[in-house]
Amino acid sequence: MAKQYVLALDQGTTSSRSILFDRDAQVVASAQEEFKQYYPHPGWVEHDPEEIWQSQKRTALACVKDAGVEPSQIAAFGITNQRETTILWDRATGEPVHNAIVWQCRRTMQLCERLRAAGHEPLFRDKTGLVLDAYFSGTKLHWLLEQDPNLRARAEKGELCFGTVDSWLLYKLTGEHATDLSNASRTLMFNIHSLDWDDELLEILEIPRALLPEVHPTGHIFGYSDLLGAEIPVAAMVGDQQSALFGQQAFHAGDCKNTYGTGCFMLMNTGERPVVSSHGLLTTIAWGQGNRVEYALEGSVFVAGAVIQWLRDELGLLRNAAESEQIAAQVSDTGGVYLVPAFVGLGAPHWDMRAQGVICGLSRGTNRAHLVRAALESISFQSADVLHAMEMDSGITIPELRVDGGAAANNLLLQHQADVLGIPVLRGSSIEATALGAAFLAGLQVHFWESEEQLHRICSEQERFEPQWDSMTRRRAIEGWTAAVQRTRTDLSEVAPAG
Repeated sequence: MAKQYVLALDQGTTSSRSILFDRDAQVVASAQEEFKQYYPHPGWVEHDPEEIWQSQKRTALACVKDAGVEPSQIAAFGITNQRETTILWDRATGEPVHNAIVWQCRRTMQLCERLRAAGHEPLFRDKTGLVLDAYFSGTKLHWLLEQDPNLRARAEKGELCFGTVDSWLLYKLTGEHATDLSNASRTLMFNIHSLDWDDELLEILEIPRALLPEVHPTGHIFGYSDLLGAEIPVAAMVGDQQSALFGQQAFHAGDCKNTYGTGCFMLMNTGERPVVSSHGLLTTIAWGQGNRVEYALEGSVFVAGAVIQWLRDELGLLRNAAESEQIAAQVSDTGGVYLVPAFVGLGAPHWDMRAQGVICGLSRGTNRAHLVRAALESISFQSADVLHAMEMDSGITIPELRVDGGAAANNLLLQHQADVLGIPVLRGSSIEATALGAAFLAGLQVHFWESEEQLHRICSEQERFEPQWDSMTRRRAIEGWTAAVQRTRTDLSEVAPAG
């Protein structure tokens, strides 16, 4: 019998990737393609759904071609995706009716404030585990239907489909309109206790139920695709952060991981019961397998790797993201500079939609290396804020942090993360935990792998970063960061210009 593989489709915020894994969870081949970001107004972020699909399609074809394997050797597709990004398309033609509204987009901030003022936040919090923030899909979908009355009429007739990116890719691959528990739990419309779309929340958001996809467990045969020239099952769909949690083999309550991507996302497995946060974290569904549903606490940092892109693209301080470690290492510290990249507000644990980015502590001696180092350190400081909130909510002292994502390749960042937290940071042999989680879930569904214990055995190698700071150094650094965060709360747009 020919050797078999699982193909993970990893659709992210700035690029689409396809990664082929063998039974030892090793990357056999991969392909990646960036796509355009659209900013129609300040604070608004959009994608072209067709560009998402075409880039994902091209990477899948290129990956399999580069590996030199036959389509019949692919046991399953696993899809993992940027979450909350909202797409609306014509059910009959498959044509998008508007650009995708990206999770980073803040256009529904005022709607969230109105819903909060009307006293709805406790209801949303109790039923969905989320806060009323423009981050999530429900208010984005409401905006789409409100900005064009024709769309609302068509939605009520069942002529349109709503989906997050997983649903969109599934529809293009198989013609099916469905999602999984992990993605549904990020919409503000899904009850994480009853495991169904919630009619009371839909009424508040004015969302017709006819728009919504069918919800299945994360590991499930969602349909079959002939994209590669053979009928291959789509055997898992999972939001990218939950996928990384699974890829890090965080199968037990208390296991915690952090993914450094465009944003930064820390999740802790809380087992088969949802833990309600009182420190600004989210309660979310981690995954569903068969009849078992597991939950997680999550802290979302909106701008992590994106701050390095900003240094590269807008300020011209870097030629490429990989250069950041080398430049930051030219100085031993930031020289007292703190950069808080609140470009789209602050996420967990602050949840301040109006916060603005700040650079403070500048002096005549500040140079490029100090700014680059401050940008890198902002990622680990934001992550530390989330981890400390997670410990307070769960009552568990986290002994170590497992990490993955593109920026996890940066040794300087991970050492600073260990120093700020005062606990070891563990990087696996592969930083592709997001894609690996989708592959694992799909592979388990089709018996490519047989058990979670088998996955543990084949992914045991890890690199450790031990903390090097003493407690006084750590305390002073965190105090400086906390003071810088407070400065993001000053709305400079309300300050009258001089003269």
